[in-house]
Amino acid sequence: MLDEKTIEIIKSTVPVLEEHGEEITGRFYDLLFQHHPELLNIFNQTNQKKKTQRTALSNAVIAAAANIDRLENIVPVVKQISHKHRSIGVKPEHYPIVGKYLLIAIKDVLKDGAAPEVIQAWEKAYGVIADAFIGIEKDMYEQAETQKGGWKDYKAFQIDKKVKESKEITSFYLKPEDGQVLPEFKAGQYISVKVYIPDTGYTHIRQYSLSDVSGKDYYRISVKKEGIVSSYLHDQLHEKDSIEISAPAGDFVLDPDSKKNLVLISAGVGITPMISMLKTVAKTQPQRNVLFIHAARSGEYHALRHEAEEAAEHSSVDTLFIYSEPSEQDRSENIRFREGRIDKQLLEEVMTDKDADFYLCGSPSFIKEMKKLISEFNTPPESIHYELFEPQLSMV
Repeated sequence: MLDEKTIEIIKSTVPVLEEHGEEITGRFYDLLFQHHPELLNIFNQTNQKKKTQRTALSNAVIAAAANIDRLENIVPVVKQISHKHRSIGVKPEHYPIVGKYLLIAIKDVLKDGAAPEVIQAWEKAYGVIADAFIGIEKDMYEQAETQKGGWKDYKAFQIDKKVKESKEITSFYLKPEDGQVLPEFKAGQYISVKVYIPDTGYTHIRQYSLSDVSGKDYYRISVKKEGIVSSYLHDQLHEKDSIEISAPAGDFVLDPDSKKNLVLISAGVGITPMISMLKTVAKTQPQRNVLFIHAARSGEYHALRHEAEEAAEHSSVDTLFIYSEPSEQDRSENIRFREGRIDKQLLEEVMTDKDADFYLCGSPSFIKEMKKLISEFNTPPESIHYELFEPQLSMV
């Protein structure tokens, strides 16, 4: 536990961190990779270039400082981050390295504002926060390894099948090379894929949602071609090739005890975890009312549509597809779609019961807009769940 003086000093630094946070975290990452280039094999360098990771870390440091006297307030976020850390392979030995260069970055940026007592207070606080992460992640590593069919870190899988789902999205059916049974996963979880791309000099790790139900002899990911790793998967990897993946992780999952109606709203490649949720509910809770809303540019950009339609045929599922730029082919086919975008009027029209569990997945702007619309129905925050593709609060 931290003493009152340390807590007081940490909380007093919040305004300074709010002003200089991203400068500090930018300096931190520069120092980290300069002195530990091996960590380039863990960190997403695309997010580094876009500066989204430094923003996420800055937000995390500010949140930790503001809640340093009641860290239980950020436990849900810590667990969310820890899922990602376990998935990509963050280990206890990484935390002292991060702490060292974070403190140096604070000194470098704040200069005279980083008095010795401030640095000492942050050194203590970081130790407490790091211990919380290490403890939670230790349990997650043990669970991943000791569960039936589980494994430690990464395991070799073969691409059993590649299926083009839309103009931009391809599904990869992955089977373990050792032929062992696969661990169960919760609908909405993801796996990390680790690949070495020639000419880049280091490995790349990306998270992809599992897009099918659990209990099969394969894991399926449905990947949009939009960056260096996804392009490598699409263009350079073929059926029978091998890739390494981590065991499933993530806390964006269905509440197994909820009996409320379920509303799944997605856009673009955000459909991937939603299809897993939809097919799981259709299989395990066929009487539960589900409204499945998906937005896409047009039919040729709409992946996994037939699987959503099939789920609706055999359970209490209602589907609605929204196309912003429908083609003539879309109009000629027997597809239930509406032209336009998801707005409040549409939601009011199609939602018969607004006391529901809402799950959202898509771009940050899409999530922000959907949260705003749903909140206007006086939906409690705990009933709105979402998954972002951008970095969120992250300590490393």
